[in-house]
Amino acid sequence: MSQFRPSGQGIVVAIDGPSGSGKSSTSRGVAADLGLRYLDTGAQYRALTWWMLEHGVDLDDPEAIAAASLWPRLDSGTDPEAPTMTVDGRRVEREIRGEAVTDAVSRVAGVPTVRTRLIESQREYIRAALAEGPGIVAEGRDIAEVVWPDAQTKIYLTADQAVRAARRGAENGAQDVIRTQADLARRDAEDALTTRPLDAAAGAVVVDGTHLSLADVIGRIVAIAKASA
Repeated sequence: MSQFRPSGQGIVVAIDGPSGSGKSSTSRGVAADLGLRYLDTGAQYRALTWWMLEHGVDLDDPEAIAAASLWPRLDSGTDPEAPTMTVDGRRVEREIRGEAVTDAVSRVAGVPTVRTRLIESQREYIRAALAEGPGIVAEGRDIAEVVWPDAQTKIYLTADQAVRAARRGAENGAQDVIRTQADLARRDAEDALTTRPLDAAAGAVVVDGTHLSLADVIGRIVAIAKASA
């Protein structure tokens, strides 16, 4: 781990990008290297979606989603070496990566009440990281533009859609890369209704990982973070 000591009040590294671009693995690696906390904002939306599926909430009814979103207690573990996601005291890291959640999460995430609640929660995690330590790496769709516009380091991580599909398929054990690519295109379109998954925020450095290894991507972002701290 690097002996990284940002100046001032600590550092926020915001890593945005579309589904399958490698944000989670990259963000954990950057956080571990720099000794920062790690926040997976997408896991929060997935966890809330999982809870709603478990409780039979009608996901075609935005009002039902909005009402139900106020009930479960979500807790994100911010250790990059072993991040956790807990819903009402139950660990759900595996459950939230299932196909049912993946298919439904954009409908939940697009409801304004859900976004308001979770964005404020995400800001609280960032505030705590800055108050208690050197900072945090936060990843998602709109960290740099909406959740924490004052982030010192803003990264837009992307890759060709075919590469994103292959990587996502490898993660999930999917055999049909064409279907996975179609699913990613669908997710991009759905996410674009409420965020900008295919656009970099103002001031963000675009990192295209299409032809880079994970270690290369992490190293590049670590260097950018150190230069901006």
